[in-house]
Amino acid sequence: MQIDFSRFSAPADTEGLVEFLTGEERPFHAGIPDAEATRKRAVDGLYDNEESRTFWILTDDGRRAGLVRLQDLTDDTPMFDLRVAKAWRGRGLGTAAVSWLTSYLFKEFPEITRIEGSTRQDNRAMRAVFRKCGYVKESHYREAWPSPEGTCHDSIGYAILRRDWVSGTVTVPDWNDEPGV
Repeated sequence: MQIDFSRFSAPADTEGLVEFLTGEERPFHAGIPDAEATRKRAVDGLYDNEESRTFWILTDDGRRAGLVRLQDLTDDTPMFDLRVAKAWRGRGLGTAAVSWLTSYLFKEFPEITRIEGSTRQDNRAMRAVFRKCGYVKESHYREAWPSPEGTCHDSIGYAILRRDWVSGTVTVPDWNDEPGV
C-alpha cells in the first residue's frame, strides 16, 4: 500500500481533525477528546504553529488513515503523537509513519539531536514500531499513564539519536552505570 503525508491546515482541515480524533476509541490514548475543545485547539493554532506541525497519513486513494503530530519543534528533542484509524491498523502504517517523521525531522530541523516518543507498556504494536525504526527504549515510568477506566499503566519512552540515524546504528543506554548497585 502506498501512503502519503499532507500537512494539516486550519481552518480547512479543522472539521476533519475533529471527526478523526473524536470518531473512534483509540485504546492506548486517554479516551475520546471533546469535539468542541478539539475544534478550539485547532482554531487557536495548536496543531500547526512554531512548536507543532501535524500531518495526515493518506492512503493512495486519499483517505485519512492516520495523523502524526510533531511537538516541541523549537527544542533540540522533539516528540510526536501518532494515531492510526482502527480500519488501518496492522498494515504497516505505524512503521511507515515513524520512518517518515524521523527522516522529516532530521532533514527539516538540522539542530535536532534526538527524537523522543512514548507509549503504554501494553501497546506491543507501537513498541515493535519503535524498535523497527531504530528507536531505543530509554525510560520506564511505572503507573504513569492513566487510562479512561481509571487504571494507570506504565509509560515506556523511546528515542533515536541523529548520529544513530545517520550511521544506521543503534546505541543502547548504559543501564549499569551505578557502581556498586
